[in-house]
Amino acid sequence: MKITATFLMLLVLFLPNASAEDYMRWGLPEGAVMRLGKGTVGEVQYSPDGTLLVVRTYLGIWLYDTTTYRAITLLTGHTGAINSIAFSADGRTFASGSMDRRVRLGDTKTWEYKRTLSGKIPGIRALVFSRDGATLTCVNGDNHLMLWDTETGEMKRTIAEDRGWATKVAFSPDGTMLASGTSKDVRLWNAVTGELKWTVAMHGRADIVCLAFSPDGTTVACGDSKYTVRLWNAETGELKWTIADSIEQVFSVAFSPDGATLAIARANDVHLWDAVTRQRKQTLTGHTDRVMSLAFSPDGTTLATGSDDSVYLWDAKTGKRKGTLTGHTASVRSVAFSPDGATLASCAWVSDTAVRLWDIKTGGHRQILTGHTNTVRGVAFSPDGKTLASGSADSTVRLSDAKTGEQKQTLTEHTRFVTSVAFSPDGKTLASGSADKTVRLWDAETGEQKQILTGHTQFVTSVAFSPDGKTLASGSEDKTTQLCDTETGERKRTLIGHTDRVFSVSFSPDGKTVASGGGFRDKTVRLWNTETGEQQRTLAGHKHVVVSVAFSPDGKILASGSWDKTVRLWDTETGEQQRVFTGYMGIPSVAFSPDGKTLASGSQDGTILLWNVAD
Repeated sequence: MKITATFLMLLVLFLPNASAEDYMRWGLPEGAVMRLGKGTVGEVQYSPDGTLLVVRTYLGIWLYDTTTYRAITLLTGHTGAINSIAFSADGRTFASGSMDRRVRLGDTKTWEYKRTLSGKIPGIRALVFSRDGATLTCVNGDNHLMLWDTETGEMKRTIAEDRGWATKVAFSPDGTMLASGTSKDVRLWNAVTGELKWTVAMHGRADIVCLAFSPDGTTVACGDSKYTVRLWNAETGELKWTIADSIEQVFSVAFSPDGATLAIARANDVHLWDAVTRQRKQTLTGHTDRVMSLAFSPDGTTLATGSDDSVYLWDAKTGKRKGTLTGHTASVRSVAFSPDGATLASCAWVSDTAVRLWDIKTGGHRQILTGHTNTVRGVAFSPDGKTLASGSADSTVRLSDAKTGEQKQTLTEHTRFVTSVAFSPDGKTLASGSADKTVRLWDAETGEQKQILTGHTQFVTSVAFSPDGKTLASGSEDKTTQLCDTETGERKRTLIGHTDRVFSVSFSPDGKTVASGGGFRDKTVRLWNTETGEQQRTLAGHKHVVVSVAFSPDGKILASGSWDKTVRLWDTETGEQQRVFTGYMGIPSVAFSPDGKTLASGSQDGTILLWNVAD
C-alpha cells in the first residue's frame, strides 16, 4: 500500500501545532521541555514509493516528506540506539534493530510498531527484507545471520558465519540470494535453502564495510576497509571490476535504480561512476564529515547522502546540491549557557570541528563558529557574554566574537589536545586544560600566556575557577583534583579519593565546595571542602562514568551527567538524590541556565535536551 499525498497531509494535520519548531517537542523523555538538534545521522534511505526520506539517528527515525523535505514525524520506541532500519518492498512494513537487542516490525499506515521478533539479539548490525517481504534477515553480534518469518515473528533459520566477523548483508532484488560480508570474505547464499553458493576470500583482513546488489541482481558491489570497491558476478563469484582509485576510506556504495551509475562514499566525498563504461562521472563535495550512507530515490532523480551532522540532497544527473536537511548534529560533547541565558553553545564529540550557538527560545541556530581543524572539546562564554572560548583536539584555544563569530585570538602554546576551558569571574583570565598535563592561564584580552600550572601526571580533563577567581580547580586522569592559586601558580592542595580518573570539576557558588565526577571504576560524585581539602560526601547512584557536574546558581542542587543515560539532581545539603532524568544515550555534559530554572544536557545521540528544574 503506497503512502499517498492525502495520507501525508492528514499525518501533518493530526500532529499537534505542526509549526516549524514543533519537531523539537516530539517524543521527549519525561521532564524535558525541548530538544535542540535532531541527532547524529546513521543512515538514509527512501521509502519504496519515494514519498518519504527516512533518516535513522541514534535518537530515533525521522521521516521527511519528499515533496517539501519537511520532517513529519519521529519514530521512537526502542530503549537503545537504533542501528539499522529496513522497508519491505511493498512499503507496508518497516523494521528497526536497536542496541536494546530487539528487532521490531512496524506498520507504515499508522507508523506504529506492531510486533517484536522472538528472542533478544546481541549486537544488531544490519537488517534487510526479502523481495516478497516474507523474510527479514539480521546480522547479529554472535556472527549469525538470523532469518525471521515476518508474518508470525518466529525464527525460520540461522546461518552461522564461521569464517569471520559478519558485518553486512544484502538481498538480491528477486529475494533468492543473500550476500554477506565479513572480515575474511564475501559469501553468497541461497536465501531459501541456506545453501552456500560461493565464497571469495578477502586477503589482508580487509573488513567488508558495505554491500549492494545491482538492480538486475547480476552484480554484487562491496567496499572494504582497505579503500577498495570490488564488483562480483553474482552467479559465479567471478571478479568483474576493481575500483582502487584512492586512499580514502569507503563507507557506502549504492546503484542507481537503472543500474547505470554506482555511487561510492569515500571520506567526505561521493564519487559517481558510470557502471557501463567504468569511468568516473563526477565527484560530489561539500560534506565536512564522513559520508556514512547513500540512497537513490526510486525514480533515480535524487541522491541523498548522510554524514554525522547533515543530510544533503543532490540532483543525480547534474551533481548539484538541491537541498540540506537541517538540525542534525554530531554527538554533543559539551554545552554552556551565555550569561543572559538566551544562547547555548555546544560542541560535538567525534569529528565535527564547529561550535554551534543555539537560540534557546526558538531552538534554531544563531551562529556556527568554524576555524578549528579538529574536534572541539570544550566551550565557555566570557562573563559579559561577548566572547566564546573553544578548546580543541588541534591543540589550540580560540577566542571568538559570540555575536558575529569572528575570530579574535588563537592561543597555541599547548602541545597536545585541549580538553577544557573556563573564564575567571572577572573575565580577565582564561584557563585551559590539556592532554599535555598542564593548565595554562591566559590574558583573555591580549592572548598572552600568564601562568603554566603543572603537577598532574596524566591528562587534565576539566578546569573551573572559584567564584572569587583566586583558585583554579583541575581534574585529571591521574585520579586527583588540584586546587591552585591563580596569582602565584602554587598548588594549595590535592584532593585524593576517586578510584578512577576525574572527568569533571565544579565550584559551588559560595566557593566552599568543589564537586568532582569519577571515571569508569568509580562512578561517583564527590564533594570536597575547599578550605581543608577533606571529602565531605560521596554521591553514589550512577551506573557508569560521571562525565559532567554543575551546581545550580543558588548552590542547592548539583546536577551530574553520566554515560548511563541519566542526569541526576542531588540535594547539596543532604546528599540525597532528588530527581533522575533519563535520555536516550550517554550524557557527557550538563549546564544550568543563569536563572536556575532550566538544565541543558548534551547527549551522545547528537541532541541537547532542556529540562525544567524549577518545579
